[in-house]
Amino acid sequence: MQIDKELQQFRDLMKPPETWVDAFGLKAMIGGLFVGLIMTPASMYMQLVTGSDIGSAAQWVTIILFLEVARRSFTQLSRPEIYILYYMAGATLVHSGLGQGLLWQQFVVQSEEMRKFGIADKIPSWYAPHSPDVLGQRTFFHSAWLTPIGLMALSMLLSRLDNFGLGYIMYRLTSDVEKLPFPMAPVGAAGVTALADASSGQETWRWRVFSFGAVLGMAFAIVYLALPAVSSAFLPEKISIFPIPFKDLTENTEKILPAVPMMLSFDLGLVILGMVLPFWAMVGSFAGLILGIILNPILYNTGVLQNWSPGMGAIRTVNSNTLDFYFSFGLGLTLAIAVIGFWQVFRSLAEARRMKGNQTRGEKSAWEALIKPPPGRGDINLWLAVLIYVGTMGGTILMAWWLLDMAHREAVAAGVPESASQVSWVLLGVFVFYGFIYTPIISYVSARMEGIIGNSVNIPFVREATFILTGYQGAAIWFAPFPAHNYGNMTLYFRKTELVGTKIISMFKAEMFVLPIVFVATIVFSQFIWNIAPVPSQAFPFTEVFWEAHAYRQGLMMSATLPGGESSAFQQAFKPWFIVAGFGIAMVLFSTLSWLGLPILLVYGLIRGLDQAAPHVIIPQFIGAMLGRHYFAKKFGDMWKQYIIVFFAGYSCGIGLMMMLSLGLVFISKSVFQSPY
Repeated sequence: MQIDKELQQFRDLMKPPETWVDAFGLKAMIGGLFVGLIMTPASMYMQLVTGSDIGSAAQWVTIILFLEVARRSFTQLSRPEIYILYYMAGATLVHSGLGQGLLWQQFVVQSEEMRKFGIADKIPSWYAPHSPDVLGQRTFFHSAWLTPIGLMALSMLLSRLDNFGLGYIMYRLTSDVEKLPFPMAPVGAAGVTALADASSGQETWRWRVFSFGAVLGMAFAIVYLALPAVSSAFLPEKISIFPIPFKDLTENTEKILPAVPMMLSFDLGLVILGMVLPFWAMVGSFAGLILGIILNPILYNTGVLQNWSPGMGAIRTVNSNTLDFYFSFGLGLTLAIAVIGFWQVFRSLAEARRMKGNQTRGEKSAWEALIKPPPGRGDINLWLAVLIYVGTMGGTILMAWWLLDMAHREAVAAGVPESASQVSWVLLGVFVFYGFIYTPIISYVSARMEGIIGNSVNIPFVREATFILTGYQGAAIWFAPFPAHNYGNMTLYFRKTELVGTKIISMFKAEMFVLPIVFVATIVFSQFIWNIAPVPSQAFPFTEVFWEAHAYRQGLMMSATLPGGESSAFQQAFKPWFIVAGFGIAMVLFSTLSWLGLPILLVYGLIRGLDQAAPHVIIPQFIGAMLGRHYFAKKFGDMWKQYIIVFFAGYSCGIGLMMMLSLGLVFISKSVFQSPY
């Protein structure tokens, strides 16, 4: 299989060690508690304010703090110990942003967009309570929230165990048996190596570059994030130099570029991230954005974008264009990505088989690696992994069955049985098919893609199409767990663990330790943030701008299973010819670029840019990519890629430090002063 030369640079950055260490111990436990109590609220708050996740920043902050404590205790932290701290810090953080978490659940049942689609009053009580009296109290410590919180705890347990089932099996297949390179794995390990060098007293380039990045991150965070956050806590009006999350320029450009959502972000981190990500993917994204800017006025003037009108602003323009064109067109684009991914996997398998020929002895020795992993790596018993996979998937299926049955009984008791269909054996059979047949197939394909070119693959809208085709009536099925998962991404984490010399069993111990920490942190800090102000509100700019837009997209799809779905908004947005057009354009682009010998990542970038939903992200990332390629790469030579990876890790650390400090001031002010709400 032809591999992009750009990704080839990542393959030889780090070699696996000869020995591995079980690094889970007291230091790791203290690190998990530190992140759970200190960094988790900062991460949640930043997701609500800017929409970005400081997960990596929190991880670097934790490591640096422990390095300084170790230094003053006249001891050192080894690379495996640093990595397990890094891993635990990430595992402890709670996602409470777009589409997930208790704060999102309370929003959905009150969402204006969900109400317009007729979904809000059909959301089952085991997802979130509907009572205005309960929601008006803005507290999760109410009996009406007991079932949603209990289900959240069960889902957390299954998801933590899930990581060591089929995901681990796919890692053994792709890394041990097929020995795929996993080109992106050294990226995550580079920062850990830099800090390990510093802990041992070595003054290497990694530590200096990391420090420069941290200083820049702190300086920018003071102006971009800390100033508006702290000023809003102590002053009647917040002081904000840069608009968060973006500046809406749509009304300024709509006369020249009708139906084009024009947004610009001032987040410096996006520029630096553009230097880190593969160059041709960024070029493709920008080219796709330009094509969209050209295409939208044409579609508007020809009557395709019929729901757009001047003065709508960026987010409403995106919603309108999604309904008229981009929902179906984007479905065609993503279908093409899935087909391309499958084709690449099958071609690489055929090529490998051709090269091996009749070398049966070599094949046998390769497959022996599945049963006999490298000694001392801390591998999990393969049969235990199979048992974990069967148990967690079976538990997910049973939980979905029980919840849908409960929703039906609630609907019957309320006198509206059509709002939730009775669960049939057909639906149970569909769940079993996806859990035990579809999931292993898509996970293997995705794992091979991750191991070959650093990108996973998904078949889009599988869940949505299944719900519609089963004939289920109601909204409950959209909020129940669906037993179709893609474990391909997990292989990357296992590969990182192997590269830094940490035993794999350490990850399992860490996951089980952080489970209660994550559960408690989710409830306590969600409650604390909800007490500060309603979510969404002006106190959390990202939620105020984006949450209703995301609810619109979800509601558009969910309307297909409501009674009378044949005339739903989904049916208005689902246009087969636009799906065919998107699929055809993507396949032609891929074929043309392959024939010309251009990078495959250019196609992925083009499709991302044509999605038209994130121009505020693509523009600064493209600027960063051009600066990196045409200035810094020439200035620093072959070491540039390694420099920028470590620099970005340091930048994330600096952002996290300032965000943690400013959030501490915000929480203190809200605890001392009377809230106006």
